[in-house]
Amino acid sequence: MVPEINIWAVLLATVSSMVVGAIWYAKGVFGAYWMKAVGHDEESMKKGAAAPLIVTVIVSFITAWVLAGAAAIAQNFYHGSFLANTLLTGLILWAGFTAARMITHDAFDRRPGGLTVLNIAHELVTIMIMALIIGLFGISAL
Repeated sequence: MVPEINIWAVLLATVSSMVVGAIWYAKGVFGAYWMKAVGHDEESMKKGAAAPLIVTVIVSFITAWVLAGAAAIAQNFYHGSFLANTLLTGLILWAGFTAARMITHDAFDRRPGGLTVLNIAHELVTIMIMALIIGLFGISAL
C-alpha cells in the first residue's frame, strides 16, 4: 500500500525548505558564523554555487515526500488531527534520523559543537515548517 500524498503540499514544503535555508544562513542571521566554522569566504561561496542548490532542491523534495507519506501512515494509525500527527511525525523523524545522524557524523568529523547545534536546529525548523504545511494541506489534493 502506498500512502496518499498531497503533491501540492510536498511542492510548497520543498520551497519552504529553500526559504528557511536562505534566511537561516544569511550573513546577518547565522551565515557569518557558518562560513567561518566551515572555512568558507565570499569567493569560495561563489565557486560552484549552483550544484549545492540543485542538490538541496532534490533532497528537500525527497524529505517533504517522505514526511508526507509518514504523516499519512501515522494518520491511518492514530487518527485524530492530521496536523498534530504530522507535526509529531516530523519531530520524531528529525530526532531519530536527522539530529541523531548529524551528531554522530559531526562527532567523528570533529566539527565544532556550535556548528552541529546550528545545523540540527536549522533542520528542526525546516522539518517542522514542512510538517506544518503538509499538516495544514491535509492528505488528499482532490
